[in-house]
Amino acid sequence: MSGIYCNNDAKHLCKELLTKNSVNLNSEIDFDINGDIHTLSFEYIIDTFMMASDSSKAAFLAALQKAMESKNEGARKFFEGMGQLLLMTHLSKKIETV
Repeated sequence: MSGIYCNNDAKHLCKELLTKNSVNLNSEIDFDINGDIHTLSFEYIIDTFMMASDSSKAAFLAALQKAMESKNEGARKFFEGMGQLLLMTHLSKKIETV
């Protein structure tokens, strides 16, 4: 998919793609960071990435489409990676402010 998406269009396309593939938006992934468990839902990860630039939103959507093509654990692995990226970004910002 090419072109520029407004926030709601890209978000809607991501959520629609998951729904069409019977993936629950409320699915969650737990991340253990130094003994603290952080739980992120697929919907939260999508919503957070949709706050990025238009080109980042398009890249996220394209990567999600690719992940969905692999069927087996594509969606889960995709969201694990995106969740890790969000948490690393959050932690790095937290370290910079300390």
